[in-house]
Order: sequence, then structure tokens, then C-alpha cells
Amino acid sequence: MQRVRDVLPSVRRDLEGLVRIQSVWADPARRGEVQRSADAVVKLLSEAGFKDVQIVSEGGAPAVIARHPAPPGAPTVLLYAHHDVQPEGDHTQWNSPPFEPTERDGRLYGRGTADDKAGIATHLAAFRAHRGNPPVGVTVFVEGEEESGSPSLSRLLAAHRETLASDVIVIADSDNWSTDVPSLTVSLRGLADCVVEVATLDHGLHSGLWGGVAPDALTVLVRLLASLHDDEGNVAVAGLHEAAAADVDYPPERVRAETGLLDGVREIGSGSVPQRLWAKPAITVIGIDTTPIDKASNTLIPRARAKVSMRVAPGGDAEKHLAALTRHLEQSAPWGAQVTVTPGDVGQPYTIDATGAVYDVARAAFRQAWGAEPVDTGIGGSIPFIAAFAEAFPSAKILVTGVEDPATQAHSVNESLHLGVLERAATAEALLLANLGSDGKVAT
Repeated sequence: MQRVRDVLPSVRRDLEGLVRIQSVWADPARRGEVQRSADAVVKLLSEAGFKDVQIVSEGGAPAVIARHPAPPGAPTVLLYAHHDVQPEGDHTQWNSPPFEPTERDGRLYGRGTADDKAGIATHLAAFRAHRGNPPVGVTVFVEGEEESGSPSLSRLLAAHRETLASDVIVIADSDNWSTDVPSLTVSLRGLADCVVEVATLDHGLHSGLWGGVAPDALTVLVRLLASLHDDEGNVAVAGLHEAAAADVDYPPERVRAETGLLDGVREIGSGSVPQRLWAKPAITVIGIDTTPIDKASNTLIPRARAKVSMRVAPGGDAEKHLAALTRHLEQSAPWGAQVTVTPGDVGQPYTIDATGAVYDVARAAFRQAWGAEPVDTGIGGSIPFIAAFAEAFPSAKILVTGVEDPATQAHSVNESLHLGVLERAATAEALLLANLGSDGKVAT
């Protein structure tokens, strides 16, 4: 679509400007940057032609809502993205500064280039391609705390229900099968996490005097965490749900290439790759608090703790899965060690019935923009707010799209956006808006 190509240079400049803003809501010291990011999004949407643009907050990060009214008889499409980003981590691990967008080999590197400021760019490109007057109503909702679990999203949806009400919801925060083949995400795992603390002593002890008699907390914690998986790497917690995954080919060489598995390191778990990625539970230890090596002494450690993250298969209940994980941790500690489990975030999994007129129109737009048939995929990651949107707007059709690809490295160092994918994703969205407005069956 030539109109998208015409607006892409300006969209890219705007995306680069957003990437330079360090909108890390998880860092209290950068809350001002999140506000600056919201202000920048307001400016971009206003300049694009939205007459009704506002910043809203319900006790959390600033979000932005912009509205273009629907012509008579036309549907309204809600376009979602988020302007907050993950912390950048160790700057020395980046090949270029994380908040200075840098192009290399057709990819734009920087924190948020893909996840999810490119979602904002996609919506801008689609709206600008229609010269600010698409044949459908368009509401843009840009959240500010998705990377922190969207704690105030339910309050936002409740407070602005009438403003956000729509017939179709496009969530531009997911992945594509490759840089040449698009995806419609039709299932997502849920999320539950907790912190487990192990205590064995009321104070530290000399490891020479008492080692071999008194258990140290870190050894107990290591054994407890090891009990979460069997020898094959399958989750060993009782009572967890397993679903069925799409029958698509995911060869071992692709897994190795996309993950960066080191030589000799094998995959874990049993079943097909899609089954393990999309339809089975997964448990990961994502942090441990104990004595750092440079401060270690010959001492039996009295307390240690870890943060445990669990992905919940579609069809499972995240609250019940967290309860099962808690029971396992409380009952599996060796040598009578005391265990305390503190529950954390919970997000429900979601499955989309991607059939009907809206999805037919969406797939047609993808085929035209990408020149390839879209693949219906699951996703191993979690977007818990999709369940919140479905609950708030039960009659709306939800499309989960995105601009990421297997090489994006979202949440990691050297995150990047494939610029060709941005063009194809924006073209598909522009065509979707056009086709939803022209298809009488969809409009009604």
C-alpha cells in the first residue's frame, strides 16, 4: 500500500523519538520519563488528526486515549499498544546504546523499538495512511504499565468503559512466525509468580564448625527449586493443566537458532515444541537473593529466597495453579526447613476463537500486505490484560497482532525491530481498517 510507504519515514522518526524516552515504569526514578512519554504520544496522535486525545490514570501510570468517531453504520476499532518499556539491564551487553535507536542490517536496535513502541508506530502509520479519516471509528489506547503487569488496567477499563467500547480490538503486542510470514495469536499462556523463602537457622554459623550437621538455607533452597522439574525438564508440580497446541512444524535447528542454545545444551521437556511452548505449564527461577560471591565467607547461610515464575497453559486457572505451586514448595523442602511463600502477580491465560467475518477480513489484509498466508499460533508468553479486555467487552472481536519476530529479543539486550516487518504490519492494519469499513457484514 503506497500510502503506508509514503508515511513510513515520518513514522520512523517519531518512533525513534519515543525510543529515546526512557519510559521504564518499573524504575521509580524514571516515572517522570513515563509522563514525558505519555505527553509525546498525545502530541503524535493529535498531530495525526485525532481531535479527542487525553491522558488518563487510575492510580497507576499515565495512559493515553484518542478517539476518531465512527461514520454512521460503521464499526469502531480499538487499537492497543503500550508506551512503557522493560528495564534495559547491563548497558555493556548492548551493541549500541539502549535508548539511542540505531539501524544495523535492516533492523532498528534499542529498548522499546519493538516492544511496544513499534505498536504505537503501527497505529500511527495506519491512521496517517488514511489521511486521518478512516472509514471506521478508531480509538487508540496506549497503556503505560504493561511491563509491570498492568495493575491499574481493570480500573482504567471500568472508568472509561464507554470511551473504549468497540466492536473490534487490535492488540499490537505479539509476535510473527518470521520476518516473511505473519501470525495471528490465538492462544496465550497465563502467568503466576511468587517469592519462596527458606530458613534453617536463627543466625549464621561457621561452616567448618557446623557444616555437615546443620543445613544451610541456600543448599535447601537449591534442592527445593530442583524439585520443580523432573529429570527430563518437565514441570513436576501436581495439579497443573495441559492443553493442546496447533500442529505446526518447529524443527530443532530453529529452536537452537532462535534461543542461542550453547553447544551441547539440550532442550528440556517432552512433547512437540509448540506443545511445550504454547500448551504446557512452565516454571522458571528468575531471581535468587543470597550472599554475593564477593562478600561470601565460610558461613552457613540462615535464610535464602528465590522468585519463581510460572506460565499457565490455556484453559487453566492461574490462581489455582499458584495455589498448587505454593503447596509443592511448602511440602517439598528437605530436612524440615521452614518455607514461606509470598504470592505475586497473577494473569489468566486466554484462547481466542478466531473464526467469523472479522477474522476473515483480518487474514485477507495480512495476505495482501505480507504476500503470505498468516499462521495461527499460540504464544508462550503472557499478555494477561487480554482476558481483562474480553471481560470488559465480551462482544468485541479480539485480534492479537504485532511487529516482533523471532530475532527481536524483546525484554533482552539488543532488542530490535525488523523495519520490513513494521511496513508490512502497518500495511495490514491500514487494510484492515479499510476492509472493516467496506464490509457490510462486519459493520453490522
